[in-house]
Amino acid sequence: MRTTNELDGVTLLGESGTKYPTDYAPQVLETFVNKHPESDYLVTFNCPEFTSLCPKTGQPDFAKIVINYIPDERMVESKSLKLYLFSFRNHGDFHEDCVNIIKNDLVKLMNPRYLEVIGIFTPRGGISIYPFAQYAAPGYEEIARARLLAAFRNE
Repeated sequence: MRTTNELDGVTLLGESGTKYPTDYAPQVLETFVNKHPESDYLVTFNCPEFTSLCPKTGQPDFAKIVINYIPDERMVESKSLKLYLFSFRNHGDFHEDCVNIIKNDLVKLMNPRYLEVIGIFTPRGGISIYPFAQYAAPGYEEIARARLLAAFRNE
């Protein structure tokens, strides 16, 4: 049985009549208590329908966003993450900026042990861009180094 404290801060899950933000909305992000903080384990989110706008042309950019993280005390609630990612739909920023904004917002929200955000943007003008941004808490720098080297090699 779940205690109220475990779900403190989770208000969107189970609500009908969800309101989708039309502008960048980090305030919709919610967390809950990690019930296994003694363990290092990986959580992966895959958002295959991410959209944002080119800040110069206003044209839509499409991407698959992959978020991997090792939680500490708090975890991001998935419905709030979905609404947050949806809020980029009318947000004008370059691909690299979007990925770094997502990373920074999630680090601020959860203070994870490790977090990475990968953007796999569809080609526009004959070129694809795949930005990779990461954060590592003290003690997790080796994971960050290894993952960055693997990203360089496209593993």
